[in-house]
Amino acid sequence: MTTEATVRRLPPAPVYAVLLLLSLAVALLSLTSGAYPLPVRQVLALLANSNAGDTAAQMVLFDIRMPRLLLGFLTGAVLAVSGAILQGLFRNPLADPVLIGVSGGAAMAAVAVIVLGSTWLSGWTLFAGRWAIPVAAFLGATGTTLLAWRIASRSGQVSVATLLLAGIAINAIAAAITGLLTFHADDGELRSLTFWNMGSLGQARWDDLVVAGPWMLLALVLAPWLARPLDAFTMGEAVAGHLGYSVVWIKRGAILLVALGAGAAVAVTGLIGFVGLVVPHLLRQLVGAGHRLLLPGSAFAGGALLVGADCIARVIVAPAELPIGLMMALLGGPFFLFLLMRMRVS
Repeated sequence: MTTEATVRRLPPAPVYAVLLLLSLAVALLSLTSGAYPLPVRQVLALLANSNAGDTAAQMVLFDIRMPRLLLGFLTGAVLAVSGAILQGLFRNPLADPVLIGVSGGAAMAAVAVIVLGSTWLSGWTLFAGRWAIPVAAFLGATGTTLLAWRIASRSGQVSVATLLLAGIAINAIAAAITGLLTFHADDGELRSLTFWNMGSLGQARWDDLVVAGPWMLLALVLAPWLARPLDAFTMGEAVAGHLGYSVVWIKRGAILLVALGAGAAVAVTGLIGFVGLVVPHLLRQLVGAGHRLLLPGSAFAGGALLVGADCIARVIVAPAELPIGLMMALLGGPFFLFLLMRMRVS
């Protein structure tokens, strides 16, 4: 005699109310945490009147912590939404922007611009200007993702196992090329690349938001349009096609959207993994697999997770700062192993 385990879903309203309150709480914590003490009362006073308080407090809040908060929240949101899209597209909880080569390709292209921007790629940097790195990251993310997809495609079907294996191989190749570029970098470039490879929000400035923010916001705004097609994909590509969706174009649009958002995020923060793996999976257990609720919920939860982890990274080894990419790897690595063991058991 067998029994079926039923998973009780929570009502969406309280879940999203908690996510909203959690986002506000970690935002306030991010603005008050750091080497320079800023009490909550002073932060609220400065937010109400930017001229309140001393000049140092104004500079720390508006020039350092505010762009760091906004960039961290946008990055966490877009990585989590990208993970939710890929997991729905390939019907596998292990799909993630890092695992299928999106982040690796973006990082490789961005590092190439950093190291070769004044020599072999000088024409590109002159042509693209301040957009050189994010556009290169987008092109790198798109190219490696499409390559992994093409390798995994056969007779119009995409093998998820092959896709993940191809992503691992492409990530290894991208890491090797990044290593070669690092070998040729000078001291100044090496310092930038060190933070790049480990992921960091420590250098976040308003310029980064101006360059990468619009692309991440565009990806977040367009993502809900994929909700219904992704719901259809959970029943199989054939069913999605019978429901009137163009399977090929939905796949292309979803992959390009993920490359756009994740590529822009990687361009300014470096490699930050596991957000897209952990957040959608946990949220799916709470509110179900419907993407109409899952995608916006992932945005709030991903932003709150990354900002919260950044707050911990600032104080855990104070006065130094632990790169956020390492913090997320410490959190996400064991969770990934747990998923693998759970899938093996089931």
